[in-house]
Amino acid sequence: MLIISCVLGLGLLALFFDNVLERRANPNQNPVSTTGSDGSVEVELRRNQQGHYVAGGLVNDARAVFLLDTGATDVVLPEELALTAGLERGAPTRASTANGDVVVYSATIAELQIGDILLTGVRASINPAMTGNTVLLGMSALRHVEFTQRGDQLTLRYIP
Repeated sequence: MLIISCVLGLGLLALFFDNVLERRANPNQNPVSTTGSDGSVEVELRRNQQGHYVAGGLVNDARAVFLLDTGATDVVLPEELALTAGLERGAPTRASTANGDVVVYSATIAELQIGDILLTGVRASINPAMTGNTVLLGMSALRHVEFTQRGDQLTLRYIP
C-alpha cells in the first residue's frame, strides 16, 4: 500500500507541475474577450516567462497555440496542424527564416480565432519543417487588429 501511495503521489505531483509549467509557457491558454459598445472585441494577453505573447486559439476547428510574430509576413503553420485543420498545400515558395531558407506552401485559413476575435480568409504558409501545434501569428492576421502594449500586457482589438 505504501508503494502504491508513493506512486500515486508522484503521479499527482507530476501532473500538477506539468500544468504549472504549461501556464508559465502560455499564460493565455483560454484568452478572455470583452465586447465594446461599438461592437469591437478586445483580448488581453499576458507576456510569458520568455517575454513572448502566446495564446491558445483555433485554426478552423483545430486547437493551436499562437505565437505573435510581427516580423512574420504570413501566419505560418506546421504541416501536421495544417492537415488537422483541413488546409491544402498551395504553390510552393521559398521563405527566409531564422534557421535559413525553407520551402513553404501557400494556404488560406477559413477561420482563425483567438478569444472572441474571429478572422476569416487569412493568408498563411504551411511549413513542413515546423513541428507541434505552435503557429506563428504573422502580419497577414495581425493587420486586421489594433494592438497596444502596456507593461507585460498586450491588448488585441478587432472591429468587425
